[in-house]
Amino acid sequence: MHPAALVGAAAGRMAHFAVSGVIGGLIFRGAAKAAPTVKPAARKALVGSLAGGIVAGRWLGSAAEEARLKAGDMLAEARSSLGEEAPPPSAVSVDGHDHDHEH
Repeated sequence: MHPAALVGAAAGRMAHFAVSGVIGGLIFRGAAKAAPTVKPAARKALVGSLAGGIVAGRWLGSAAEEARLKAGDMLAEARSSLGEEAPPPSAVSVDGHDHDHEH
């Protein structure tokens, strides 16, 4: 690449960053001045979006659990069709837990 092209590219980038910085600073300054009047609405929007995220997370968790149970049912059915006994879904191996007490 020609040295003049490198200098031109560098100058173009620097100009881009300078303009972006100035515009970003103006936007930030305007937002800071408007913050006292916008704050309740922004807070309400943020709380609403967080609540929506929580609901979506719960829905995704529920869908994942339902898919896991359906996959387990199909796996058990496949094992039974091969003549194997499928372990119960709650069969959990806990090594080194020999004492008796309620959990």
